[in-house]
Amino acid sequence: MADNRHAALAAGGSQGEFLGHPKGLYVLFMTEMWERFSYYGMRALLIFYLTQHWLFSDGKASIIYGAYTSLVYITPVLGGYLADKYLGQRKAVLFGAILLTCGHVLMAFEGTGGQGDPTINIFWLALSFIIVGSGFLKANISVIVGQLYSLTDVRRDGAYTIFYMGINVGAAIGTLVAGYLGQTYGWKYGFGAAGFGMFLGLLVFIWKTPLLMGRGESPNPEKLAQRIGGVLKLEWLLYLLSVASVGLIWTLIQYQGVVGWLLMGSGVVLLGYVLVVAITKLTPQERDRIFAVVFLIALQPLFWGLFEQAGSSLNLFTDRYVDRAGVPASIFQSLNPIYIVLFGPVFAWLWVFLGKRGLEPSTPAKFGLGIVQLGLGFLVLVGGAHMVGLNMATPVVFIFLIYLLHTTGELCLSPVGLSAMNRLAPKHMASLIMGAWFFATAGGNFVGGLIAQATGGGHAGGTDLAKESVLQVYTTIGLVAIGVGVAVMVVAPLVKRLMHLDTLKDDSELAGYEEVGEAQSPGMHPELETKPRPSQA
Repeated sequence: MADNRHAALAAGGSQGEFLGHPKGLYVLFMTEMWERFSYYGMRALLIFYLTQHWLFSDGKASIIYGAYTSLVYITPVLGGYLADKYLGQRKAVLFGAILLTCGHVLMAFEGTGGQGDPTINIFWLALSFIIVGSGFLKANISVIVGQLYSLTDVRRDGAYTIFYMGINVGAAIGTLVAGYLGQTYGWKYGFGAAGFGMFLGLLVFIWKTPLLMGRGESPNPEKLAQRIGGVLKLEWLLYLLSVASVGLIWTLIQYQGVVGWLLMGSGVVLLGYVLVVAITKLTPQERDRIFAVVFLIALQPLFWGLFEQAGSSLNLFTDRYVDRAGVPASIFQSLNPIYIVLFGPVFAWLWVFLGKRGLEPSTPAKFGLGIVQLGLGFLVLVGGAHMVGLNMATPVVFIFLIYLLHTTGELCLSPVGLSAMNRLAPKHMASLIMGAWFFATAGGNFVGGLIAQATGGGHAGGTDLAKESVLQVYTTIGLVAIGVGVAVMVVAPLVKRLMHLDTLKDDSELAGYEEVGEAQSPGMHPELETKPRPSQA
């Protein structure tokens, strides 16, 4: 099996690179772009669909929104585990894309509306397919990105930023297309467009799989091919059980309170498992890296709980209290991905530029900077609203500004975090750690639903929520975010020491890949000491 892998690596190396990166990166870029087209196109409409079509109150709709988005980020833990142990990342991504396509197609069935319409059960089923499909695709496609590079390759953060741009190209186009169609011509047109985008992503991944150079294959194909009870291969049994889990999710999404308890209980179990493995089975340096990983992951719920106001309370605020000049409110959610497309290359260049001069902030320092900018965004919007008076529509420029600050904060945290998870995790825990990263994001999404519900407390009985109530909540969370971000920057040097970046080495398989044709890396990661890599020694 090792010979076959090296042959695949050699074949991949002969296919060369594009713009300084393996061509497989752009396959993953396109696949993720279309998946995000579908996800964010649907997300832009979801809070309005819940309140205007299914007629849920603001508070209830926010909790449903938070439960849905949190489940989208819980399931990658299981999807990552199954990929690490059995399926491999490639098959997991393919299966997830199929489930996602089914889910987005089902979203196009809107019925007549209202909670008494039986079609609402198709809506719950659609969300369930999307949740399970995301579990297989989301963490694993990010892992494959990291597998295209050696652990000390200076291009890794840049590669994840390019990949992150793919996410946001899809998000921007999906929000504009699905948001406009859904709010102008009807929900089914917006959701139908999202489903078509996911189908295109599936086709791209199937068509261009050879460019992945053998990455992400099953760690134990013989085990995967074994027949259980002499009848069904283990691989197909895993697929069938995963499809059956859609029924469980269908129930959970309708009882959102259970999701909160599930998050809390599962989080304790997951954290305990990771720490037990770190303490009992890893070397001291690997253990310290896991401690650093846990610290970074622990910041996720705060960041995403505040960031995800974009799809819920901020979306409603824009619809009701902002001078939009007739532009549908959902369209403004395209600002975040558009900013990322514009500023992503700038940040990718900036980290390398600073790194070559020994000035690049450490990963935890970048996290602190990101959280501070998130808090500043809320305070800028609050200041703008008070500047014109609460009885006047807030100028739209402040919506542009809050999304700008949230985006620059995101660029300091999210792509950098993806890269850190992949680089710091032991190889046999790669997908599990990436799944834990997304699990913490799930906690943030659920917290985001609770925060949005708090801003909707005055909307009972069909009356508008007092603008001042929303702004008071935004003031509080803005100040908290700035305080936490500053504290993270203070302890960043201690966390960086736990990462032991000076002792990271490439594994033998990646070294072999470099020997059979990979273009040489321009150097080590800026945070690492300048020691030669094994392939250069």
